[in-house]
Amino acid sequence: MNDAFTADPTRLVIAAVCGLAILLFLITKVKFQAFIAILISALAIGLIAGMPAELITSTVTKGMGETLKGIALLIGLGSMFGAILEISGGAERVAVTMMSTFGEKRAPWALGITGMVVAIPVFFDAGLIILIPLAFSLAKRCRKSVMFYVIPLLAGLAVGHAFIPPTPGPVLVANMLEVDLGIVIGLGIICGAFSMVAAGPIWGKYCGSHYDVPVPAQYAETKEFDIDKMPSFGTVVTIILIPLILIIVNSILGVIPKGSSVDFLRPIFSFLGTPFVALLLATIASVFLLGTRHGYTKEELEKVMTKSLEPTGMIMLVTAGGGVLRYMLQDSGLGTIIGNVIGASSFPLIVVAFLIACAVRVSVGSATVAMTMAAGIIAAMPSVSGLSPLYKACLVMAIAGGSTVCSHFNDSGFWLVKSLCGLDEKTTFKTWTIMETIVGLTGFGVALIITLFIG
Repeated sequence: MNDAFTADPTRLVIAAVCGLAILLFLITKVKFQAFIAILISALAIGLIAGMPAELITSTVTKGMGETLKGIALLIGLGSMFGAILEISGGAERVAVTMMSTFGEKRAPWALGITGMVVAIPVFFDAGLIILIPLAFSLAKRCRKSVMFYVIPLLAGLAVGHAFIPPTPGPVLVANMLEVDLGIVIGLGIICGAFSMVAAGPIWGKYCGSHYDVPVPAQYAETKEFDIDKMPSFGTVVTIILIPLILIIVNSILGVIPKGSSVDFLRPIFSFLGTPFVALLLATIASVFLLGTRHGYTKEELEKVMTKSLEPTGMIMLVTAGGGVLRYMLQDSGLGTIIGNVIGASSFPLIVVAFLIACAVRVSVGSATVAMTMAAGIIAAMPSVSGLSPLYKACLVMAIAGGSTVCSHFNDSGFWLVKSLCGLDEKTTFKTWTIMETIVGLTGFGVALIITLFIG
C-alpha cells in the first residue's frame, strides 16, 4: 500500500464493488474486449476510492510491468516450444504413450499427479505453459472436450503451487509462523492429494461432460502422424524435463546451507535454473532434436515458431490487465482493511486464518499477497506461540487454501487459463474458478479435520 494515500474504508469497499460490477457489465452485457474492460474497471476503482491521479496511473504501469516481467518471456518461449512439440509429433508421442500406459480413463489422474509434482519447484505459469500441449494432444486424440484433461492438470499445478514446499508461498507462511518445514511438507502432501483428486479427475470429469470445449485452433489443425515416424518418448520427455530439472536443482541448492561442497554450483544453476533461461534451452534443444532431426528446414522451423507467437500478444495483454486490477486493489488498501476486520472476529484460529486469506485473495487477486497478509496477522496473535507444531502446520494449510479459492477477474491466472484454452469468461468462471475453490476448500477442510483431533 502507498504510504502517501489512505482511503476511507467505506469508500474503498464501495469502489471495489463498483469497479468489479463495471467489469462484469462491460464483459457480459456490452461485450467489450476484455483488456479494455479491465483497464476501465481498474481506473474506476482508483477514481471512486479517491486515489490521486498520479498514483492511479503509476499503479497501472506497475501492474502491467510487474505482471509481464514474470510471464512475458515464458509465454513467448512456451508458445514456440509447444509449436515444435506439435509439428514434430512430440506431444502426440507423449499422448499416445500415456494412453497406452495409463489408459484413457486414468490419463486425467496421470496429468493431475504430473502437475502436482511439477508445480512444487516450478512456478504455476511456467508449469502450465510447458505441460498444457500434452493435455491438448490427449483431448485431440481422444476426441473429447479439453476440460477432461486440462482441469486435472490445472488442479495438480494449483495444489503443488499452494500447499507443498519448497514452493515459495507455504515456505514463507511456515517461516512467519515458525513451524518446521518438514511437518509442512508432510501435511501439504496429504492436503494436496485430497485436493488434487477432488478438483482434478473428479471435477474435470464433470467439466468435460458439461462443457464441450474444442482444442484451440493452433493445436487442432496439426496433422495426424505415423506412429513409427514420431520422435521417441524418451527424447520428448528428456526435452520437457530440461527446464524442470534445471529449476528443481536451483531450488534444491537454494535450501542447502552455504559453506557446503556444492557452493560452486550455485552461480551456475542460479543462471540456468532461471525459468526463462531453462525454457530457452529446452526450446533450442527441441529445434534440433525434434525439428531439424525430423526433416524440417531452418526456414520451415522459423515460420512455425513465428506463427506460434501470433496469439501471444493478446494472452499477455489480458493477463497483464488482471495484474493491473490486482495492484489497483492492493495499493488502495482493500486487502488490509478486510484482513483486519476478520482478524478481530471470534472464530476459531484456523477458520480466521482461512477467512483472512480468502478475503484478501478475493479482493486483491494475488495468492502471494493473501498468504503474506494472512500469515502476518495470524503470527501477530499471542496465542499462536503456544500452539503445537502440527496445529501451526494446519494453519499454514488453511492460509494456503484461503489464498487459492475464487480466482476471478483480478487474478492474472484466470486470464492466462482463459486465453490458453480459448474459453469465454463465463466458462472460465464455471470451470477454472470452481476448480480453484475446490482446491482451497478441500485443503482447508482436511487441515480443519486434523485440528479437531489434536485440539
